[in-house]
Amino acid sequence: MSAKPVILVVDDEKNTREGLARALRSDYTVMEAENGLRALEWLETHHADVVLSDLRMPGMDGMTLLTRLLSRDPRPILILLTAYGSIETAVEAMKRGAYDFLAKPVNLDRLELLLERALAEGRLGEENRRLKAQLEEKYGFENIIGASPAMQEVFDIIRQVAPTRTTVLIQGESGTGKELVARALHQCSPRAPGPFIPVHCAALAPTLLESELFGHEKGAFTGATERRRGRFELADGGTLFLDEISEIDASLQVKILRVLEERQFERVGGTQPVNVDVRLVAATNRDLKQMVADGSFREDLFYRLYVVNLALPPLRDRDGDIVLLAQHYLQALAAEHGRAVSGFTPEAMEALSAHAWPGNVRELRNVIERMVVLSNGGKLTVRDLPQTLRTRSGQPDMTSRAGRRLRDAERHMIEEALGRHKGNRTQAAADLGISRRTLHRKLNEYGLRETRET
Repeated sequence: MSAKPVILVVDDEKNTREGLARALRSDYTVMEAENGLRALEWLETHHADVVLSDLRMPGMDGMTLLTRLLSRDPRPILILLTAYGSIETAVEAMKRGAYDFLAKPVNLDRLELLLERALAEGRLGEENRRLKAQLEEKYGFENIIGASPAMQEVFDIIRQVAPTRTTVLIQGESGTGKELVARALHQCSPRAPGPFIPVHCAALAPTLLESELFGHEKGAFTGATERRRGRFELADGGTLFLDEISEIDASLQVKILRVLEERQFERVGGTQPVNVDVRLVAATNRDLKQMVADGSFREDLFYRLYVVNLALPPLRDRDGDIVLLAQHYLQALAAEHGRAVSGFTPEAMEALSAHAWPGNVRELRNVIERMVVLSNGGKLTVRDLPQTLRTRSGQPDMTSRAGRRLRDAERHMIEEALGRHKGNRTQAAADLGISRRTLHRKLNEYGLRETRET
């Protein structure tokens, strides 16, 4: 049988302390301290899940105790007890990080409900922190958070591919974290001591991109007053990440193909070959196979890039990850902006989980940052959500509609791929750019199990 949660009651009034202890002792292990200083002394050698403290006490008051508790790790949940005239101070304490407050005399039923909710949210937060720590310890992927089966597939591929020098093509919708995965491939590889050089191909005109990638010799063009090394040279011994490689023109595609085949190139305006040892990781949010069919992307370069294809799932397909990511960004952004925000109300988290997130992880991070910056309390509520994420009473949820449309489109694509390949799941999965395991999960999800397996 698991141990009871520990409640530390801090109050200078003996009758209040003992009365609360008697009321709570059947469900909790209750300890008592007559002031904030005694509470801190006890916490030096013991752990409390919840500190239930009076706000006004001689010596060290509840606000000072709160400040001291905020620096502790692990940090106990603090609930304040306050007289009617101190409610404004209690609200300020919540902004600084207190979980909630109760007015004296304490309503015991209200206290019981508050403790149950606080402990439940505390367990969720601790589970999220534990899971994140396990993932980082197991996979070593800083800033990549995910426990869903779809992300476990991604982690498995990274672990297998990272130690090699194989070229990797990362495909996924905008905002799914393609650069994070590219950095993880680099950090988990023998090339980690070397440079990681990212290039966002869509941000530069073709003439500028050529010089950016391959460098130029002095006098190669107007303004070239000295020799300049390009990104391929800068990435020597490390990894070059070409984001949105689908946006480069045909002439640059030829030069990149040569580097992959011969591991050498010439600078713009130069004639001498430059040898490099670079691992190339490319990314795109477009369908390169279709671009090859359309004649807008070279087939030979495509197959050079397509040695390992890593398809990142959209956030809407990462079951359970929204909660993990939201908690992760809340903690990071609250610390960055100096805001004492400790969590979400269940209603706010439900609204976040229901959203379709067309902008994926990037959109989620931006929404959490907005909520943190504009928040007025210790918990993020539905009121802190952008208007587009709120579900109005009596009106349809437009984000749910968008999610249904996306799911319908995905189901249709799967049905078409299976039809083209006469039910062959292996070929259909390859056509869709996903693994056979992901396709099998999608078939179950959309009720397509009647499709024959070959």
